[in-house]
Amino acid sequence: MFWLLVVMLLLLNAAWLALVALGLPGTWLMVITTALVAWWQWPADSTTDAPMIGIGVLAAIVVVATLAEVLELIAGVVGTKATGGGRRGSIGALAGGLIGALAGTFLIPIPLLGSLVGACLGAGLGAWGLELSGGRQQGAALKAGVGAGVGRFFGTVAKLAAGVLIWLVVAVAALWP
Repeated sequence: MFWLLVVMLLLLNAAWLALVALGLPGTWLMVITTALVAWWQWPADSTTDAPMIGIGVLAAIVVVATLAEVLELIAGVVGTKATGGGRRGSIGALAGGLIGALAGTFLIPIPLLGSLVGACLGAGLGAWGLELSGGRQQGAALKAGVGAGVGRFFGTVAKLAAGVLIWLVVAVAALWP
């Protein structure tokens, strides 16, 4: 039963990891699934062996998931600011990235790629559009839009890397308790 639970946990967390590229909260689904397995396997008394997944592992993956989420959300904003964009462009990058990820999932029917392209294009177009509507020149607005798109791309890549780290931490904890 133990090994079946470990295999199911790792396969389910791998599926959740794939959702990260879709712009969905896959890292949090990994945390929740791992916490549920830890709770289910937690010993009834302190005289038995240590649990498969301990409090330290749960705390570590919560910290990694939180940092990854914050990084992904602000990456487009940081890209906008780094290329000279203002507050309007930053808001456009954030909103455009979220809308673009959803639209890309449906409009570009290539798994994972559609969402990533949609999020990057959405962040870029959102920053560009709001910078233009705020009276910025075309060249400066376009530069801010490109910065937002590139920032969003690197934010998503960083979140994927964090998801892989969470998966590895859980795998090591589950396989070598």
